[in-house]
Amino acid sequence: MIEVQRPGHVSVVIVGGTGDLAKKYLWQGFFQLYINQVSSGNTFSFYGGGLSPADKATPLLFEILKAVSCSKDVSQERCALLKDQFLRLSQYRQLKTLEDYQDLAEHIKKQLQQEGMTEAGRLFYLSVPAFAYADIADKINNSCRPASGAWLRVVLEKPFGHDFRSAQVLASQLGSSLKDEEMYRIDHYLGKQVVTKILPFRIENKRFLDPIWNKQHIERVEIVLKETLDVKGRIPFYDQYGVIRDVLQNHLTEVMTLLTMRLPVNLSSSEEVLQNKLHIFSSLLPLEKNQAVIGPVPSHTNICSSANKQSCLCVSAVLAHIDQAQYEDVPILLISGKMLDERVGYARILFKNDIFCLQNHNSIHCKPKQIVFYFGHGSLQYPAILVSKNLFKPVLTDSEWKEVTEHTDVSVLGLSLSDYYVQTPTEQREAYTELISHIFAGRKNSFISTENLLASWGLWTPLLSTLSSSFPRIYPGGADNGDLLDVRLKGKDIRFNSEVVIISPDQMGSTSAGGFQVMQGKFRSADMVSAWAEELVERLAADIEELAEAAVRESGVFHLALSGGSSPLALFHRLALHHFSFPWRNTHVWMVDERCVPLTELESNFYTLHNHLLQHVRIPYYNIHPMPVQLNHRLCVEEDGGAQLYETEISKWVNGSSFHFVLLGVGYDSHTASLFPGTKVKEFGESLVALTESPVKPHQRMSLTFSAINRAQRVALLVMGKGKHELITQLSRVKDDPEKWPVTGVKPTNGRLVWYMDYDALLG
Repeated sequence: MIEVQRPGHVSVVIVGGTGDLAKKYLWQGFFQLYINQVSSGNTFSFYGGGLSPADKATPLLFEILKAVSCSKDVSQERCALLKDQFLRLSQYRQLKTLEDYQDLAEHIKKQLQQEGMTEAGRLFYLSVPAFAYADIADKINNSCRPASGAWLRVVLEKPFGHDFRSAQVLASQLGSSLKDEEMYRIDHYLGKQVVTKILPFRIENKRFLDPIWNKQHIERVEIVLKETLDVKGRIPFYDQYGVIRDVLQNHLTEVMTLLTMRLPVNLSSSEEVLQNKLHIFSSLLPLEKNQAVIGPVPSHTNICSSANKQSCLCVSAVLAHIDQAQYEDVPILLISGKMLDERVGYARILFKNDIFCLQNHNSIHCKPKQIVFYFGHGSLQYPAILVSKNLFKPVLTDSEWKEVTEHTDVSVLGLSLSDYYVQTPTEQREAYTELISHIFAGRKNSFISTENLLASWGLWTPLLSTLSSSFPRIYPGGADNGDLLDVRLKGKDIRFNSEVVIISPDQMGSTSAGGFQVMQGKFRSADMVSAWAEELVERLAADIEELAEAAVRESGVFHLALSGGSSPLALFHRLALHHFSFPWRNTHVWMVDERCVPLTELESNFYTLHNHLLQHVRIPYYNIHPMPVQLNHRLCVEEDGGAQLYETEISKWVNGSSFHFVLLGVGYDSHTASLFPGTKVKEFGESLVALTESPVKPHQRMSLTFSAINRAQRVALLVMGKGKHELITQLSRVKDDPEKWPVTGVKPTNGRLVWYMDYDALLG
């Protein structure tokens, strides 16, 4: 909900106040906020903060402040007065050490006392690299919180991590200093006027859209952001992040959720909007290698580091599908790229056309039926919502929007502008200005919650892992691209339409992903299977299915125990999308370990398993066995006997308490399941399930013990990623010591242990 906030004094602090973002957008946005609020009963102080000393940075700050401007409806005289007041209320402060933040807090406190002002709140905008967020948040928490009754809002710029794990770590670090309601993760795309209008447009035109907003009528959805520029000036960023992390994972994914989410009953309820978005994430089918095509920076520009050529992706098209009856089999294309033919952004909903014009092919009835949310630039040059005239005339209830009736000779996505009903904002506003007003008002539905952030990375991280071994399409750039980047959809797969000759790694004399096959060997006296990540996951999935079929033939049932963490996600996706003959009806799924949180929370291992696998396969609900971490309305209390309850359930269903297959991961500290270094594993005795402690939050866990794991017929240890190479090197040298190196306690008594290790983990 929007906070009800009392008027009073507001302190605005831009950390990184003389940087590019602050110079281009932020100070202008805060000046506009000041203009809008100056007569509202609020007073303001503005601080530009940074690492530089005040004597050096103050002149830079005031050069920026002098460049702010007023909107057309403000007279020159009033604008001059407001600018003068704004400059008087602004100052630079060095914010480098904890003492600097303490000095700022003391300064604000004295100002409030001297002028007899009531504090309304403090707004910190962190326009700094993401690696500095946790440290600054800690300093704010320890020294700069306002007094009780006043609000604190801390604004964070993307990137919010580069994959699921890094986003999770950053969220945990920030969560130790700030409450979720105090954090405003900003995606400037959500401030674009057309994007903010998507939900209101859908609600206003509900009676027209409800009958056609479904798989029977929608042919496909396209969300596109094209740019003509290359990545010069952003080379280090693109070397690490690429276009998927820079654009698709955030901007385009957010637009997709707005187009497909269930409409909120109350549009002003941030909680409802964010929960409805989260529901879409949980319904998206996993993204795999065949759901994406990629291209690097055009080779002649030579601006990607040669060592990182494949990760420096500058064009990508991804095909997504939503596993809901409403959108079943509707293709959703997310496309973005640099050095393309034009700069334009739009979302198009293309509808099926069941009318055939026998003679008049130029009739409006035979032309494309579509709704276009046009973000700006391109041939139209202004933001607009366009509805083809063969659909319906949209409602216009918002005074901030107007209908365009005079059409220029422009074509938009295959239709002349005169073939559309066109609506555009009465006054164009910059996205950051819009979002700053939302932050001040406490409106959170235009920002990214922790849950939605992790759900998004949960979708994109497995795809990014599989693309490391893909061949990107080299393209020349601009108009010379021709049809080289056109794509074709085939079922749930996407590919480039035109074929090109690809030189294989063997021909090039290199040893990249395509140059290795699946390899078998030994590791710590156990069997080992090694391959590149994608081939490794394929092999593991095939091995599980083979074992499942054998178990069902022999005993009519297959007992599969799965662990949490990010490593198994690619496996879950593989099983869900490619193993349609897997005997799920005869399979019982058990948990290896669980965090002591409600099973409906994002941190729950079962929540992840359900979202990425169970809801996509036909498994009877009574064959699913989550760990009972929540009993009597409390979590993992020993007296409630949750561990004993799960042990009893295992003994009841699993013959000899011997699982057919147990899948484990290995943490950076060598923990496996939720058995961490220092855990007194001997104290568990013959118990199959125990409560354990993790060194990271949430600390309480429930886990299978080595007694349960080592009774299994097959145990797989899945280890993936370069980050695990150092651990693998250490494990190759150490002796068995389960309390120091927990994974060394995995030694099946009568079963078989197999290490599944990708080349990144094995070779570094």
